[in-house]
Amino acid sequence: MLKFFALLTLLASAAVHAQTPLQTDLPLKYLEQAHAESRDQPLVIFLHGYGSNEQDLFDIKEALPEQYNYLSVRAPMVMEEGSYKWFREKGTGAYNGETDDLKSSAQILEDFVAQAAKKYHTQPDKVFLVGFSQGAIMSYEMALRQPEAVGGIAALSGRILPVLKSELKPDEKRRSLAIFIGHGTADKRLPYNDGTDADRLLQSLSLKPEFHAYPGVGHSISAIEMQDLSAWLQRLNP
Repeated sequence: MLKFFALLTLLASAAVHAQTPLQTDLPLKYLEQAHAESRDQPLVIFLHGYGSNEQDLFDIKEALPEQYNYLSVRAPMVMEEGSYKWFREKGTGAYNGETDDLKSSAQILEDFVAQAAKKYHTQPDKVFLVGFSQGAIMSYEMALRQPEAVGGIAALSGRILPVLKSELKPDEKRRSLAIFIGHGTADKRLPYNDGTDADRLLQSLSLKPEFHAYPGVGHSISAIEMQDLSAWLQRLNP
């Protein structure tokens, strides 16, 4: 799970969550930090990893541009109380993406993003998905299949599933996607080469991902990665 290092304290995190109500008016439940009168501001949507929930990534907004609007969504599949996932991995070996629940979750996420853009008065090219682990996989799934639905994604400790890789062909519509890839070199859950493979594949499709390696970091998010992510978001919307 996430390690915020010196970035945040657990007490501050608990206080924020206690004051942030769960929103239920869109296809996925979510937490929000939004400016009531803002229009055309970037909308950042956090997608948590396997077995976590909408609270897991919500605090990293404190390290990102304060004028943006932020949503943190809950994956649609319940594992147990407080624990959710985007899809199940069937069988043994590496999951390749061929399950009905992956497709179902991708459709729900697409609907959520479209409705959220309308609710928060922004255009699709100012919507950015920030996904960790399984959430990063979902970010790739949506953005690479529906490139006009978002302005870009940040895939943190994720991978592009084989079934998606096999279907990707050069497409002019993807050229405008902004993509940030962050991966720890010591990640044992989704190995570092998952990040470098995604980088190479996207470059072969004429995209220009911004790749960041984090030496010694495992399956987590470091403070330095948050600084890099913040700088990336600010460059997209100076």
